[in-house]
Amino acid sequence: MKVLLTGGRGQLGRDIALALSGRIPPGGTRASLHRPPGLDRQTGVELVAPDHATMPVDNRLAVLTLVSELRPDVIIHSAAMTAVDACESAPDTAFQVNALGTRHLAEAASRVGAHLVYISTDYVFDGRSRRPYREWDDPGPLSVYGRSKLAGERECPFGATIVRTAWLAGVSGANLVKATLEQGTGSTPLRFVDDQRGSPTFTADLAPAVCTLALERLPGVFHVTNGGEATRFEVARETLALSGGDPDRVVPITTAELDPPRAAQRPEYSVLDNAALRLSGLPLLPDWHEGLERLIAALGSPSVEGGTR
Repeated sequence: MKVLLTGGRGQLGRDIALALSGRIPPGGTRASLHRPPGLDRQTGVELVAPDHATMPVDNRLAVLTLVSELRPDVIIHSAAMTAVDACESAPDTAFQVNALGTRHLAEAASRVGAHLVYISTDYVFDGRSRRPYREWDDPGPLSVYGRSKLAGERECPFGATIVRTAWLAGVSGANLVKATLEQGTGSTPLRFVDDQRGSPTFTADLAPAVCTLALERLPGVFHVTNGGEATRFEVARETLALSGGDPDRVVPITTAELDPPRAAQRPEYSVLDNAALRLSGLPLLPDWHEGLERLIAALGSPSVEGGTR
């Protein structure tokens, strides 16, 4: 099976590439590899992961040309403009990449008969719910980023797989866990927002689940996050506690107290219920505390590039 992966150099994309090759992403476990039947360590997957220069997703001709040449069986589309605040000042760029780019990949997939998998976000919801959002709840994004990602969902053809996830952290790229660890020593108070609740999710757990959905070509919308919910304050505090730091250094603040204020409005409550996975009898990801503990261990391992602290 030939798989085309966009965003292969991103935080999630790197772990998807590892999982597709039968390797365990840093911070993952063998149990987290939700392999479909017959998928062993030797997956039989031929992975192609072009960088942005080779195939900019917002360039229709480039996308159609490369996909026509490669003729993949599956396209996993994880490339996106994910700088939430930057999207507010560049809405056309956000929609060009996140929405129109998905349109191009959907068109290309239909031409070669490939199954499309699109990675989306909890930010498609407005945060007014007080129960976890199910896949069938109506979206109502508050930000340009959320609107552009929802537009990308709507560009996906019938039968495609849409994976909504949230609050990602892994060994690659910038994230809340790494930022907290980098400030782990010292006595300066660390201020984190405590009035936004979401689903902390670890790419080492998410990536194998994405691969299962992709290789099984399961259609429809799936919420895929680690279990449980938290605020960023709670995640930062737990990060210091697990890494041997002082969790009392973490100080809760409200969104209104952020200095400087953020350009994009975040949903106050964007916890995702993994209902489609659960009701389909598919494996659920472990609790976020487990994923966090494994990520901290991986970041402290000399075997992980840039991981020693």
